[in-house]
Amino acid sequence: MSTKKFLLQEQDIPTSWYNIVADMKTKPLPLLNPQTKQPMKEEDLYPLFSKAVSHQEMNTTDAWIEIPEEVRELYKVWRPTPLVRATGLEKMLDTPAHIYFKNESVSPIGSHKLNSALAQAYYCKKEGVTNITTETGAGQWGAALSYAAKAFGLELAVYMVKVSYHQKPYRRSIMQTFGAQVIASPSMSTKAGRKILTDHPNYQGSLGTAISEAVELAMQTPNCKYALGSVLNHVMLHQTVIGLEAEKQMEMAGEYPDVVIGCFGGGSNFSGITFPFLRHKLTEGKDVRVIAAEPASCPKLTRGQFQYDFGDEAGYTPLLPMFTLGHNFAPANIHAGGLRYHGAGSIVSQLMKDKLMDAVDIKQLDTFKAATLFAQCEGIIPAPESSHAIAAAIQEAEQAKIEGKPRTILFNLSGHGLIDMAAYDQYLAGDLTNYEVTDEDVAKNLAELEKIIK
Repeated sequence: MSTKKFLLQEQDIPTSWYNIVADMKTKPLPLLNPQTKQPMKEEDLYPLFSKAVSHQEMNTTDAWIEIPEEVRELYKVWRPTPLVRATGLEKMLDTPAHIYFKNESVSPIGSHKLNSALAQAYYCKKEGVTNITTETGAGQWGAALSYAAKAFGLELAVYMVKVSYHQKPYRRSIMQTFGAQVIASPSMSTKAGRKILTDHPNYQGSLGTAISEAVELAMQTPNCKYALGSVLNHVMLHQTVIGLEAEKQMEMAGEYPDVVIGCFGGGSNFSGITFPFLRHKLTEGKDVRVIAAEPASCPKLTRGQFQYDFGDEAGYTPLLPMFTLGHNFAPANIHAGGLRYHGAGSIVSQLMKDKLMDAVDIKQLDTFKAATLFAQCEGIIPAPESSHAIAAAIQEAEQAKIEGKPRTILFNLSGHGLIDMAAYDQYLAGDLTNYEVTDEDVAKNLAELEKIIK
């Protein structure tokens, strides 16, 4: 009888995170101070972030960074997560491909986001911080940080993108259950929010707007730091526990992936699953393809421009070297709220620029079609975000069938969709549509960017 799940023991939880920047021949360009356009130093980040993550953000030399024992202890609540052979999906697709997925949906809040939330909350607590702020799109990151803040005795305020605040009331309830304050963004509680609401009274929000509000509150509140759920290097670092476990589990399965896939918003779950495998490509020349699956309505990797841009809408953050659609880009109100972000993290952007990875854009209806097929074959209803990775994996499996060649595919199931059933209701009722961005919209937004990279 073939093995369905490949399970590790608690002692197999990684003891260190993997810092891919140390192994990159071409390092990402530095963060820039928006006023001076000069590279930022580690201490420039201290007003906003804990010192530990500021150090991790700027670390370009250490390939391995130790996971604190207290964080590793809390990882035991749900880690290691299973690696699962998607035999039902393989059978349904009648493909020679072998499909595996790393099931990050088993965490207490239902997604991979807890891997970094616990680390960031721990470092804030260790530094004597009492309050933290953040933003959240679909609510997965906010839910994760709510749990983590409670675990380390911190007060948390979450700015939740307004469209998701209304689309996903139960995720808001989860955050409140863990003791967090949740504010629909844009709000009247910050200067950034008030300006946006004055200019656009019916604006449904974006991650860029919510980040502006959370950063502003952190800067104005004593003994308060800001925590971010994606995009920056230290977040990618913390998520590598996913791929490091998957490496061991693929060995247990007696296979090595030909292609590794993650859905893509800012890059956290994508980096988590792919960076440990990219390590073999960078250090040993191993032949592995890595694919980021992003929404067709927010296609920064496939149609954006590599340029310095702000990580938020109001321009409070450092300038990041990224593939971007422009920080003023307002994405459509798709249900994959966690992927509605205008830019890609600087590590991923550099890897993309160096052609060390690929990206595909997937239409909303195709993601739900893939999601329902996966649910029917594997018994797990996936988050709308994760469904982008599933759709890309199905494309790869169908290509293997056309070619008549075996192919080993690994993707990250970054979260479950049990709190996203309103989205499935709309899909099943035929009320969802595809949103695609016109070339004119992309060009118009990009034209507003200052061209720092010539």
